[in-house]
Amino acid sequence: MRQVIQSLKTGSIELADVPCPALQRGSLLIRSNTSLISAGTERMLLEFGKAGWLGKMRQQPDKVRQVLDKINTDGLLPTLHAVNSKLDEPLPLGYCNVGTVLAVGEGVEGYAVGDRVASNGRHAEVVAVPQHLCAKIPDSVDDEAAAFVVLASIGLQGVRLAEPTLGESFVVMGLGLIGQITVQILRAHGCRVLGIDFDANRLDLARRFGAETVDLSSGADPVAVAMEFSRGRGVDGVLITASTKSNDPIRQAPQMCRKRGRVVLVGVVGLDLARADFYEKEVSFRVSCSYGPGRYDESYEENGNDYPIGFVRWTEQRNFEAVLDLMADGRIDVQRLITHRYPIDRVGDAYLTIDGESGNSLGILLQFPQDESKSKQLLRRTVHIDQTNERGRDTGQSPGIAFVGAGAFARHTLMPTFRQVGARLAQVASRGGLTALLNGRKFKFATASSDIQSVFDNPEVDAVVIATRHDSHADLTCQALRSNKHVFVEKPLALNEEQLTDVVSAYETACRSNNRPVLFVGFNRRFAPQVKKIHSLLAPLKVPKAFVMTVNAGAIPADHWAQKQDSGGGRIIGEGCHFVDLLRYLSGHPIDSVRANMFGPQSRELVCDDKMTITLGFSDGSMGTIHYLANGNKSFPKERLEVFCDGRILQLDNFRRLRAYGFGRFRKMNLWSQDKGHLAEVKAFVDAVSGKAPDPIPLEELIEVTRVTMDAVRAAKTGETVLYNEGNQSLQSRRAAA
Repeated sequence: MRQVIQSLKTGSIELADVPCPALQRGSLLIRSNTSLISAGTERMLLEFGKAGWLGKMRQQPDKVRQVLDKINTDGLLPTLHAVNSKLDEPLPLGYCNVGTVLAVGEGVEGYAVGDRVASNGRHAEVVAVPQHLCAKIPDSVDDEAAAFVVLASIGLQGVRLAEPTLGESFVVMGLGLIGQITVQILRAHGCRVLGIDFDANRLDLARRFGAETVDLSSGADPVAVAMEFSRGRGVDGVLITASTKSNDPIRQAPQMCRKRGRVVLVGVVGLDLARADFYEKEVSFRVSCSYGPGRYDESYEENGNDYPIGFVRWTEQRNFEAVLDLMADGRIDVQRLITHRYPIDRVGDAYLTIDGESGNSLGILLQFPQDESKSKQLLRRTVHIDQTNERGRDTGQSPGIAFVGAGAFARHTLMPTFRQVGARLAQVASRGGLTALLNGRKFKFATASSDIQSVFDNPEVDAVVIATRHDSHADLTCQALRSNKHVFVEKPLALNEEQLTDVVSAYETACRSNNRPVLFVGFNRRFAPQVKKIHSLLAPLKVPKAFVMTVNAGAIPADHWAQKQDSGGGRIIGEGCHFVDLLRYLSGHPIDSVRANMFGPQSRELVCDDKMTITLGFSDGSMGTIHYLANGNKSFPKERLEVFCDGRILQLDNFRRLRAYGFGRFRKMNLWSQDKGHLAEVKAFVDAVSGKAPDPIPLEELIEVTRVTMDAVRAAKTGETVLYNEGNQSLQSRRAAA
C-alpha cells in the first residue's frame, strides 16, 4: 500500500510503498477513501523541513538546549550523530481520514466490516486506528464532509472550553479551516460572531456563515471594531484559531473582552502575555488540547479504556460523533471550504498548493483509488527492499539478522551497529509497517514487514534481534528459540519469574532438539573499552572490592509505560539490570545477597521505583552499591562508577573519562566520545552466531542478573534481604535489621 511521508531534513514529500499495518487489539483496519490535508499543521512541517540548520534551531529553541546538554554529557560526535539520525527519520503525514472498515480487532465493539468511519488515520491507503479515535459516519454525511470531522472537533473542543451561551458575542481570530468551522459552531450555539483575518476570500466565507468580519489587511483596529461589535461592553469571549509567531492575537484578545471574559487558544501564536490585560478584567485564559479529553492518554487511546460518560461527557470520540451529527443536521457546512481535490498519485501537487506556489487554498482533499482488483496488493504485509541481502547465504556472508521492533534505540544504535560489523540484514518487522520500511531502506535490509510471525518463519533469518517494548521480550524470545533462531534481546530478558522460567524452558528445549542457540541480552556496558580496562586492572587483585555505581537516570512521567509494572517492569527491572550486570561482570563472582531501599512518599506502594539504592553482596566478600536516582540534574554525568580496592581507586564518568589512583603508571583513559560498548557487544554476538567465538555472556549470568534485579525490587518493597545459594536460587529472605 502507499503512504505519504515527509523528510524532516529537506521537507520533500514522498508516496512510499509501505507494508500494510497489522491489526491490533482494540483497533480497526480501515481502507481509505479520502483524507484532508491540515493546511496549518502540515505547512509548518514543510517549512521546518525546508529550513536550514539555523532556521531549524530558531524554530525549536528548546531542542537546542537539549542538544547542548547532550554535548556536555555525551560529547560532540555522539550528539551530532543523534541529531542527524533524528532528522533522517521521515514523518508520516495526515490525521483527517475517512474510509471503510476492513477488519475489526479483538475487544472492539460497535463496528463491523464495511462501516464507513472517520478517524485520525494518516494519508495512507490502509490505516490501523484505535477504536476511540474513530466514529461511524451517518448515511446522510458524505465522505468529503466527513474528512473534516477531526479538524472540526478541534474547533468544537475550543468552543466547549469557552462555554458560550445563547446570545453571547464572540471573536474568532484566524479564519482558516478550524476558524471557519468554529464560526459555524458558535452560530449554532446562538452566538453573534466577529471573524478576524487578513485574507479577503476567508473573510467572505465567514460572512456567508453568518459572521461579521474585520479585514486586518486594511489597517482596521480589531480591538476597536470588537468593542463596537459588542455595543461597547466587550465581547464575552475570544477563540484564537490563528497560526502565527506574532504576539498580537494574545495581546489583543483580553483587550476585546468584557470583565471576566474568556480567551481560549486553539491555534499556535506567540505567548508574550501582558498580565495587566488579564488581571484588571479578571479574564480567564485556557489552552484547548486537540480533539478533547482523552487526547494523548495512552489508557484511553491505545488501551481502549473509555471515560465514564457521567463524569466526562465529551471525549474526543464523542466530539467526533457530535460533529457528524451537526453535519447531518446541516449545522456545519464544509463543502464551501473545499478548494482542491487531488488523487493520491498527485500528492506532490497537493503540497505545492498548501506551500503557496499554486494560489489560494483552504480545504485540500486527497482521494484514494477504490480498485477492488488491487485489494490483495493493499494488504501485502511484506515488501522487498534490497534483493542482494537475500542472496547472502549463498555467497557465504554472515548469518542473516532480523529485527523485531524498529523504535528509537533500534534505529539509532543497534541497526547501524549491526550494519557496521558487516551483518547480513535479512528482515525488519514492526506492527505499523512504516518504521520497518523506513529503516529497512536506510540500513539495507532485504525485506520490511508488519508481520512479526514472518520473521520466525523466514529461512533466511538465523538470528533475531528483539527491540520491542519490555513486556513482549520474554514471549518473543521464546518464539524465536522455538523457531531455531539465535536471539539478541534488549534488556530486560523478562519482567517476572514466570516469564524467566518460560525463557529458560524454551532455551533448554531448543538445546535438546537442535544445535545450541546463542541467547544474548543487551548488557552492553560490560563491553565498553574502559570497563574492559577496569576489569583487567582488577583481575589480579584477589581481595574484596567495593563498587559504587551512581546513575543520574533523569525523571520520566509516572504514567509512562516504562514506569508500569505490567508494560515496562518499572525502571529498575527495565534499566537498572544494566548496572547489576556491570557489577557482576567486574566482580567476577556470583551474587550471594541483595537488599534495596526506595525513598519518596509512595515508595512502599512501588508506584515508581526510580529512586532506589541496591546493595549487592558477592561470594568473594565484595560489595556493590547502585544508586539509581531520577531526581538529579542533567548537567551531572548520567553514569558514574567508582571502585575502591586494596588502597586504589578507579573512577569512570559517563563512559568518557576514566581516572585511576594508586595503579602505578596507569592514571587515565579518556575518550573523545562516549563508548558504552555497543559495537563490541554486537560483534561478539555475531561472532558467536557464526561459530567464531563462545557465547558473549554465559546463560547462568543472564539468569542470575535478571533474577537478582527482580528480587531487588521485591526487597525494596518488603524491607527484606534476599540470600542466594551457589545456583542463584533464593536461599531465604530475612527481614532487614531496623
